[in-house]
Amino acid sequence: MGLRTILFCCVLCITQYGIAQHSAYKEAFPDKITFRLALQTTSNNFTLRDKITRNKTEFIPNDKSYLGLSALFRFLEIDFGYAPNFLSENKDNGDSKLITFNIRTFFGQYMQTLDIYKQKGFFIRTQDLTLPIDDLKTFKIGGTSSYIFNPDFSFRAIGFQNEWQKESVGSFIPSISYYYTKFKLEDPIIENQLEHSFKLAVGPGYYYNWVFDENYLVSAGATGGLGFNLSKSQGETSLTGLAQLIFRLTGGYNSETFFSGVNINTQLLTHTSADNLILDDSISFLEFYVGYRFEAPKKWVNKADEISRKFGLD
Repeated sequence: MGLRTILFCCVLCITQYGIAQHSAYKEAFPDKITFRLALQTTSNNFTLRDKITRNKTEFIPNDKSYLGLSALFRFLEIDFGYAPNFLSENKDNGDSKLITFNIRTFFGQYMQTLDIYKQKGFFIRTQDLTLPIDDLKTFKIGGTSSYIFNPDFSFRAIGFQNEWQKESVGSFIPSISYYYTKFKLEDPIIENQLEHSFKLAVGPGYYYNWVFDENYLVSAGATGGLGFNLSKSQGETSLTGLAQLIFRLTGGYNSETFFSGVNINTQLLTHTSADNLILDDSISFLEFYVGYRFEAPKKWVNKADEISRKFGLD
């Protein structure tokens, strides 16, 4: 936890010196508040694979769909998601729960994300059986610090749609990812139970936005990375190597006020967790969203201008 906290604080300090940049390639909405409503499917899955026998044990969350509500203004983007029982796909999930919370901020060309996933209720699946285990819980907190090299490229146009990409353009985007996960897998049939895990990965990335007829956009990109995993299992601590892969595909419609689209995002973190076991920690995400931009109150705009001038925020 100490290393993660230090890295997070260092990145935030550095980003205070970011300088806002503008171009004809994209349009920002500094005087508008953006709201978006989404139907989303997401989960944090875990898979144990035996390197010798190649047998695997999967831990799959019960929850399937949830509602996401996002609010965006200037450099801050906040997203909250909850899986309600009234959705038809969630009615057979018993006491399962899923809560997500995401924040993305921009400081010039720096981008910082914070992600929280809280899950209860899993299926355990092996080659021989599939069983529901209601008491399995996981809590994950972490994020990514990235630098967008090309100031003409808009990541906001493929994230929460807080900007409008006007021309096709791409950018090299290296990142540092770090996640802490706490496990509560108190079940006698599960061996090699993990208690805590901290993952850190550094790697390059590249994303490209294709703009069609000004209003339509398709974006694709990926980030790779290598790092380490520090985990505690059965009272013993281990340090192993880590590989990361993030893939994102987005398509949508944008205008001055209304926008809509679909996002697909997959993140895989894999590492050796014991002598003969490999743990795959994956986060999958699919959403369909609609949104609208409203004029922000004058007081909000004036206060945001004051904060931007003081700290160099975009």
